[in-house]
Amino acid sequence: MVIHENCSIKKLNTFGVDVSVRYLAELDSAIEFTEFLSTKLFADMPRMILGGGSNVLFLDDFPGVIIRNNIRGVEIVSETADHVIVKAGAGMNWHDLVLWSIEKGYGGIENLSLIPGSVGAGPIQNIGAYGVEIKDVFLELEALKIDGLEIVKFNGEQCKFNYRDSFFKNAGKGKYIITSVSLKLSKNPVFNTKYGAIDEELKRMGIAVLSLKAVSDAVCNIRRSKLPDPIALGNAGSFFKNPVVELSVYEKLLSAHPDLVSYSHNKTQRKIAAGWLIERSGSKGKREGNAGVHEKQALVLVNYGGASGKDILALSELVIRAVIEKFGIALEREVNII
Repeated sequence: MVIHENCSIKKLNTFGVDVSVRYLAELDSAIEFTEFLSTKLFADMPRMILGGGSNVLFLDDFPGVIIRNNIRGVEIVSETADHVIVKAGAGMNWHDLVLWSIEKGYGGIENLSLIPGSVGAGPIQNIGAYGVEIKDVFLELEALKIDGLEIVKFNGEQCKFNYRDSFFKNAGKGKYIITSVSLKLSKNPVFNTKYGAIDEELKRMGIAVLSLKAVSDAVCNIRRSKLPDPIALGNAGSFFKNPVVELSVYEKLLSAHPDLVSYSHNKTQRKIAAGWLIERSGSKGKREGNAGVHEKQALVLVNYGGASGKDILALSELVIRAVIEKFGIALEREVNII
C-alpha cells in the first residue's frame, strides 16, 4: 500500500487533464483495500476508484481520495475440452489480458483488442467492439462491498448488463470495488469478422487462414488508423454512445439519409452510429481552443495540450446540440464526468 498526498494525476487519466488529488492510494490486494477502507482518516472523504483512467473526465481537483486498483495477475480456474475459465485481477491492463488469451489459444475477446483501461472497468462499462461485448464471455466477478467490507460475487444476470451499462453504473455505483473478473473463453473459437471493416482489413493483410492473432491484429490496425494514441494526444476513446432508436425513427432517418450508418440492436430498435451523426452535423474536426473533435474519428474528443476538463465538456455540449438540431437525436456521453 502506497499513499501519496496532494499530487497531480495528469498522467493517470488518458485525457491528460492536469488536476490534483488530496490523497492517492495505490492498493495491490483485496486485503489492502479492506485495511485502507477501515482507516478513519479517509472515512468521511469523497472517494473514487481509478483503473486505467481511460473513461473519465476530471473537471476540477479532487478533494478526497482516489484509490488506484493495482490488483493484477491471471490464472486458469478450471477447464474442459471446449472451454477454460480465466480469472484476472481487476487492476490488470485489459489489452494485456487479451494478448495473454491469444497466446494461450483461448478465444472470445480478440475483437476487444486494444480497448484502453483495466479488467475491472470491463464489466462496469460492458465494454464492446466489432460485434462483441464482455457480457458474451462473462462468468462472474468478485467485489468488495464498501459497506461491511465483505467480498461478494456477481453473475451476469446480477450485473444487469446493457449497452455500455451495468448495475455498477447505476444502483451499485460507488458501493463496490471490483477485485477480479472471471471469463469463459473457448478452446475452439468461432471467429467474428463480419462487423465493421475486419474482413476488409484481413484481406489487406493477406490473411488466408484465420487465427486469434490475425483477428486481433486486424482490430488493432483498424483502431490505430482511427483512434489517436492517448500518449501523443489526450483522449478517452469513444466519448459518446451510439444512440438506440425505435425502428420508426430509424426508417425515417434512412429515408432522408440513404447512407445512414446503423447496426442491429433488437427486433424493435436500431443502433445509429454516433460518429456518422456527429460528422454529418458538421462537428468532425471542430476545435475550440485546445479541445477538439478528432479529424479522423468524430466519436473521439481530444486534448491538443492544455485543455481543461471543463473545456472538453463544453465542446461535448456543442457536439450534442449540433446533432439535436440536425437529427433530433440526443447523444449520451460514454465517459464519466467527475
